[in-house]
Amino acid sequence: MCLSILGKMKKLFLMVCSTIISLSSIAQTDDNMGLIPAPVSVNKTSGSFVLDHTVVLLNKEHKNLKIAEALRSFALTKGFKLKLVKTAPIGQKVMELTSMGADQLPNEGYQIKITSRHIKLIGKDAGLFYALQSFMQLMPDKKLGNVIQNAEINDYPRFAYRGMHLDVGRHFFPVSFVKKYIDLMAAYKLNNFHWHLTEDQGWRIEIKKYPKLTEVGGSRNGTIIGDYPGTGGTDNEVYKGFYTQQDAKEIVAYAAARYINVIPEIELPGHSSAAIAAYPSLSCFPERDTPIGEKAPWSGPRTGKQVQQTWGVFDDVFVPSEDTFRFLEDVLDEIIAIFPSKYIHIGGDECPKKYWKESEFCQQLIKEKGLKDEHELQSYFIQRIEKYINGKGRSIIGWDEILEGGLAPNATVMSWRGVKGGIEAAQQNHNVIMTPSTNGLYFDHKQSLSVDEPLTIGRRGKGTSNFTKVYNYDPVPQELAEDQKKYIKGVQANMWSEYLESPAKVEYMLFPRIYALAEIAWTPLERKDIKNFTEQRIPLHLNRLDQTATNYWVPTPIGQTDEPIQGEQITINLKVPVVGAKIYYTLDGYRPSENATMYIDPIQVIVPQGQKKMLKTIVITPSGKRSVVTETLLNNGAADVKVK
Repeated sequence: MCLSILGKMKKLFLMVCSTIISLSSIAQTDDNMGLIPAPVSVNKTSGSFVLDHTVVLLNKEHKNLKIAEALRSFALTKGFKLKLVKTAPIGQKVMELTSMGADQLPNEGYQIKITSRHIKLIGKDAGLFYALQSFMQLMPDKKLGNVIQNAEINDYPRFAYRGMHLDVGRHFFPVSFVKKYIDLMAAYKLNNFHWHLTEDQGWRIEIKKYPKLTEVGGSRNGTIIGDYPGTGGTDNEVYKGFYTQQDAKEIVAYAAARYINVIPEIELPGHSSAAIAAYPSLSCFPERDTPIGEKAPWSGPRTGKQVQQTWGVFDDVFVPSEDTFRFLEDVLDEIIAIFPSKYIHIGGDECPKKYWKESEFCQQLIKEKGLKDEHELQSYFIQRIEKYINGKGRSIIGWDEILEGGLAPNATVMSWRGVKGGIEAAQQNHNVIMTPSTNGLYFDHKQSLSVDEPLTIGRRGKGTSNFTKVYNYDPVPQELAEDQKKYIKGVQANMWSEYLESPAKVEYMLFPRIYALAEIAWTPLERKDIKNFTEQRIPLHLNRLDQTATNYWVPTPIGQTDEPIQGEQITINLKVPVVGAKIYYTLDGYRPSENATMYIDPIQVIVPQGQKKMLKTIVITPSGKRSVVTETLLNNGAADVKVK
């Protein structure tokens, strides 16, 4: 008995030691050197660069000074102090930043050359910035080591457009968090921040010509409780918030310094309840009260137009009148002055036609314009806005509903209702950004089937979106002919905020899926490797994240499945999904915690004939974060009866 305990203690000690070894050596043994996203090529050579007090940071180009300072600051957090110099004595060990030779690299491309005496980061503008991001992933922590494997890394992106979206209409997030979101994007080479600024539940951007948009439209009198359609009305608490134009300019500048373009979205013609609450004349029926939806489980006085308090799609949309177009042009003038982005997103999705069908004005307009129906009226609406934006030197992006009734001539389509819209747009020679909810790119969906998952839109049958599903998605549809594939300009994941009430919950939904998004956006198809990604690189990156104040979803044990396993003698072989984490399990039907049995070696489970057992696991990280409880049924011919 004592020998058995001593043996387990020895194994535990060895496991702790192996954690330290893993952190310091994974980049040396991994073909991708621990980098996310995986580079185009990594050629490792013998030897290594040893970081010590003699190393200097060499930068001869003034334009690279900000990147040099960023590298120095980061090195300090790892325990290394680098002296910045413009020249270095022959034989001096150096890290060097340079744009020499960068003109021969692809757009946004970079090289990192590591020898025993010299580390050289080569690139210009975004390329050098991305070289920095990769090198920061390579740099060890002084407490764990000071060695970097000799190698040459050549890298450039697969897609020009690599995006993340954030909806601030349903829930508002402070400027400080928006900046953090941008930092997280930049660290993984994403370069387009799609900022969803207006919704039925809130108008979040100051428009000086129309102050009521934020005074009235930026505030709602309550928020739905629980899952839609709700579990008891709203909380009856005023919810408000908006960004001043100065806030927005500050965020645009912050993003630009990280080579991220900010794309504003102003929803039209639907999802416009907040604007209509501020200016009722924008509605087909200004005199009508705001409808709260047939499924809403509460009732009460309805007085005038209101900012919506529940989620969903609403019939009260912009009337396509001259006054409305003048209003939208004024709004867009101020938006264009704030955002230098080539693209302005105009929504175009989920626009009910009920009010347009009932409106005498809309029906007369359809006849006057020679339109077939309300779908063509929407196309007329979108094309008119596009013409105005094009006249300002900008281009529009719209959700794939803008295909209905005829696509605006120069529009880029964002395909969200599966891949069909993207295929159709590319076949019409239009640029496309793929963001299908059916392929895991809606990060507001739950990440597993566990009952422990927090409330998300996925509770409503929207399915799951784990990082594996994201990783396995190829944004270029195989249905396209070779000459049509060029219209797929990139890929984006969306973060809708109906059920994301706090920055911490946004972070929980973002990680680790952002790692998979980065890889499908950047890495060549032939370099993708799900096993390497899941078993080597994600555990390393999550360990680093675990040491910060950033929240994340803790993956379930590597090797465990939620599919039943059949047999009498079953071997369970698991790996931790976060370096330094521990797995605890039960086979007695009870929920595991740190008081359960800790997984150390493969488990041998005997299941008698006609019986079944339930393996339940939980992962606990070094910082104390917990995964959901994952269950695997072990069955040896038992009838389908409930397992305790």
